[in-house]
Amino acid sequence: MDNKKLKELEANLWEAADDLRANSNLTSNEYCMPVLGLIFLRYAESRYEMAEKEILKEHPVRPGREFKIRPEHFQSKSALFLEKEARYSYLLSLPENVKTAGLKDKDGREIASLGEALDNAMSLLESQSKQLEGVLPKSYYKFKDELLSALLRNFDNELLNDVGGDVLGRIYEYFLGKFAKAVAQDDGVFFTPKSLVRLIVNIIEPEKGILLDPACGSGGMFVQTGDFVNNKGMEANKKMTFYGQEKTEFNAKLCAMNMAVHGLNGNIASGEEANTFYHDVHELAGKCDYVMANPPFNVDKVKADDAHSAGRLPFGLPTVNKKKKEVGNANYLWISYFYAYLNEHGRAGFVMAASATDGKEAEMRRQLVEEDAVDVMVSVGNNFFYTLSLPCSLWFFNKAKTEQTEDKVLFIDARNYYTVVDRNLNEWSEWQLRNLTAIVWMYREEKDKYKALLAEYKTALMEYAIQAESQKLAQILSATDDLPALKAELDAFAQKVRDEAKKAVEEAKRNEKKQMRAYYDSELAFIAEITSVVEAWQWLVEKFGSEGEYQDVAGLCRIADKSEVAEKNYSLTPGAYVGVAPVADDGVDFGERMREIHGELVILQKESNELMERIAQDLEAMGL
Repeated sequence: MDNKKLKELEANLWEAADDLRANSNLTSNEYCMPVLGLIFLRYAESRYEMAEKEILKEHPVRPGREFKIRPEHFQSKSALFLEKEARYSYLLSLPENVKTAGLKDKDGREIASLGEALDNAMSLLESQSKQLEGVLPKSYYKFKDELLSALLRNFDNELLNDVGGDVLGRIYEYFLGKFAKAVAQDDGVFFTPKSLVRLIVNIIEPEKGILLDPACGSGGMFVQTGDFVNNKGMEANKKMTFYGQEKTEFNAKLCAMNMAVHGLNGNIASGEEANTFYHDVHELAGKCDYVMANPPFNVDKVKADDAHSAGRLPFGLPTVNKKKKEVGNANYLWISYFYAYLNEHGRAGFVMAASATDGKEAEMRRQLVEEDAVDVMVSVGNNFFYTLSLPCSLWFFNKAKTEQTEDKVLFIDARNYYTVVDRNLNEWSEWQLRNLTAIVWMYREEKDKYKALLAEYKTALMEYAIQAESQKLAQILSATDDLPALKAELDAFAQKVRDEAKKAVEEAKRNEKKQMRAYYDSELAFIAEITSVVEAWQWLVEKFGSEGEYQDVAGLCRIADKSEVAEKNYSLTPGAYVGVAPVADDGVDFGERMREIHGELVILQKESNELMERIAQDLEAMGL
């Protein structure tokens, strides 16, 4: 399934599911876990069917002998064994009045509704996996059968059978993100935006060993790491060991489901014993190959004595309110933990409040820089979180720097580099993510990766040319050497299509206008997608050329050595190093333009006064 069709499928499934919620008077919070549970159930059956085919192929039935499939056969395929009553297809086939079927649950109790049948299915699933014990939702009995039946049908889509392509994993992530926006659970803490997670994974480059997320939320770090490892032709479950801590039980359940739906195994601790400020549940200090996290920012009132007793503070406690004996801002507790968990060659990547890069705790930053642990710092702009508009920063530690990066820090200011999703949300596109990662490759002098990326750009345009219905568009894409000219031709072609669309819709019969508009909207979206790839390619080449030689770019990136960081009082704010990008002269005379604006304002003010006077007269005439 191509990306375009997958996006359409995601949007259609969400729209249908959200319409059902709107008509049920349920809040997003009440609706979230049950819907995600149904996606998981659908995934479990798809994976079961795929594993069953493989098992039967490996164990051909001999004449006169019967081969019985057992649960352990499915375990070897990273799949859950499903009893008949736990299968999605079975639940779909139940009669409208479930009570008439005479069903009983696993404990022998009569099943009187579809909700009770679903709760039983979840219990049966949990019995097959220690990782899922107490995780899956079992509150379906509260829902009306009509709503549950409609939801089951909503996810009964043959396109969701593409387990190998992890379509259901993508659907789960999509729904999780949409619920994060709707529920706004703890200011979006439980869901780290995917583009931030992906950049962290891209820069850390996990391949094998122990990965810890001590504030794991819904498990995005684990899922993206699994994808990264699997995409390199390895098996994440064999190469990586995943550990997580999450104080909030709800979020920990989301994490366990998220990992399971992506076929990942992990050890996730939850509840008060998983409060990282006071507990190292897995006893991993100094043992981790990788640490990734998006911890809650600016947490206050952390008990200083208890945090000190819990250890993992190689640089001591951050500033403590001596009267209250509390750490007033826990950002540097988290930063200390991330460093302390790493082994001698470990890497860490984490999200942190933008304010933590400067100001207080300069002594801690000094120790981190002098230890040569700080590798890369990235400033991120506003509106990357669903419920938080403030900027943030990404920090990267590396305890085993190469000769090329020793005693250096790469600063990237990406605050002005993003794609607008809507009025309140920004993200990095796929190609923008690759471009930012490419800067790190050049810093590490990995020129082969940079050149491979340029080749990927060319390949992508060739694939778009093959997909294009328009021969003219295919011809435009075949000439990829002159990127500015290509961009200009795409813009001109898009305008031509817009003009055609306007005329075609106007001339179409009334019952055909909607279909005609949808066709042209799809074509224009396709052209816009291609244009965004060309723009990203042009952005990269204009700044760094075609050879992959790193160079500082004003307003974007700069490599600073330890002595320069020391001169700036150990500030780790990228903007303090990269400076400001030069602004192109637009040819406008500022003084003249200000006089024009002032003249326009005077006219508007006069018109406003005249309008107010007229309104007053009308009101007076009406006796008001």
